[in-house]
Amino acid sequence: MGLAEFERKKDEKINGVVYDMSPAPNYRHGIINSNIHAIIKNGLKNSLCLVFMENLDFNYQPEKNDDYVCPDIMVICDRKYLKGSFYRGVPKFIVETLSPSTAKRDRTEKKDIYERVGVGEYWIVTPQGKSAEIYYLDDGKYVLEQSYILQDDKEEEGYNAETEICLKAFPHIKMLLSEIFEGVD
Repeated sequence: MGLAEFERKKDEKINGVVYDMSPAPNYRHGIINSNIHAIIKNGLKNSLCLVFMENLDFNYQPEKNDDYVCPDIMVICDRKYLKGSFYRGVPKFIVETLSPSTAKRDRTEKKDIYERVGVGEYWIVTPQGKSAEIYYLDDGKYVLEQSYILQDDKEEEGYNAETEICLKAFPHIKMLLSEIFEGVD
């Protein structure tokens, strides 16, 4: 048996349906996630909270079933709900970076899951258009708080590369719009 046969396949299980997440998304996806993860990780130093990048399954209704998703970026603060490769609490913050194969699910089913379980802030980031949508949970429903499309040419109208975005639950964690997409051509 080869090594690949021993490796766990990356997948998600939503409403009893298993979605294969292989092959890995485009490299731009990884660059964006790494950029966001690094800024948040640095901002969470000396905190009880942890940030995970594509490596922790979120079992979003453990009392009912074994469905799970694997968010691109997830911040958790209640470590007692960490068990093995699963987290069974309520994340403070989630980012999904869209890829062509997951875009619809990230905008519909997963967004509905995060809203229903009470994730306070949800970002949908699109590498192709260099855009970010920021949703805040308000009275149990997501409200689109901000929507950005990066314009990094200083000569163009609407230049916004230096727009500062901070996490609602962690206002000291700030990033520029240009930092999210740094290294993405």
